This record gives sequence, C-alpha cells and structure tokens, in this order.
Amino acid sequence: MIKLVGYRDAVDQRRSPSASERKRDPERTRALLLEAAAAEFGAKGYAATRTTDIAARAGVNKQLISYYFGGKEGLYKEIATSWHSSAAEMASTSEPLADVIAGFVHTTLTDHGRLWAWSNLAGDSPPTDEAFLRAQVDQMRERQAAGELPADLDPGFLLLALMAAASAPLTLRHTAGQITGEDPATPEFATKYAEQLTLLVRHLSGRT
Repeated sequence: MIKLVGYRDAVDQRRSPSASERKRDPERTRALLLEAAAAEFGAKGYAATRTTDIAARAGVNKQLISYYFGGKEGLYKEIATSWHSSAAEMASTSEPLADVIAGFVHTTLTDHGRLWAWSNLAGDSPPTDEAFLRAQVDQMRERQAAGELPADLDPGFLLLALMAAASAPLTLRHTAGQITGEDPATPEFATKYAEQLTLLVRHLSGRT
C-alpha cells in the first residue's frame, strides 16, 4: 500500500495541469509564479533554483510553469524581460543621470537586484540583457551629446562604472559594512548611499 501511494504521488506530480487549474485566474497564477520565481532566483541563483520550490512558494501545480512559460528558462527570461522594461523606464534620458543612479541603488534591496547579481557572479543563467545594455550605452551617448556628461569619457565604460557603483551595497555588502560601520542591507543605508552617489554623479556632470 505504501508503494502504491508513493507511485500515485509521483504520477500526480508528473501530470499536466487539469482544465480547471488552467482556467483558474491565469493572470493571477502567472503573477504568483513570477513573484515566487524572482524570490527563488534572487536567493539561490538560476542553477540552484528548482521549479518545485518556485511552485511551492507560489502555491500552484509545478506543471503550470511549463504550461505558462515553457519551463524554468522561459520563466527566468520573462522575469528578466519585465525587469529590463522597468529599468529602461527608470533610466530615461528625461531624468537627470544622478537621479537615475540613485533609483538603481534602491533596487539592490529587491529580488530583481539579487537576481541580477547572481547572474553576474555565477554566470549560469540564460543570456537576456545584451539588447537592453546596448540601449543603455546609446543613452549615455545621448547624455554626452546633450552636455550632461564629459565628451571624453567612453560611454560603455562609464555605464559599467556607474552600474558597479550603484550595485555596491549588494555586490560588496561585507566590505560596505566594514567601511561604513552600517548595514548595507537596510533601506536607510540605501538612502544615504544613494544621496552620496547622487552628489558624485552631479560633480561628474558639472551640475553640483
């Protein structure tokens, strides 16, 4: 009987989602899966994250990940695409660069920020951001042409330096804590660091 129950459980886990499950508020289900996946990827990185854990966190059948996203990779890419869309809005050239960088500092407190850090440190996630980053380099050139940034700086290397600076509370958390004597994982630290980074970028642009 024990073996039979175990067998039935295994079959249950492999089955496709039922018609009633597929009809049950698909937008909400997708949103739950995306939120859960961002948390899991942000905590563990792409390779170490299991679809079973994502589904459990979302409270849905694991097979719905394949049904809605085509699997783990598709789910990851959808999160990345959503993040790039939000980040592109944040980085709009209609906003001063100092304010843009300050906004990105606060993303280090989010699941998306941790997901981005994992993708760089582990190097095991599907490639997703080349087009987004090329667009950001083009925006740096636009800022130079508008006189917001010195013309003698390479826009690609400048973007890289500013991204590294904005992500320091996350990627250099231990070092940041030692230098400042404060906890880099707190909103208070992010606010204080963003203020200082804003001043630095304004000095760079000559708009102090």
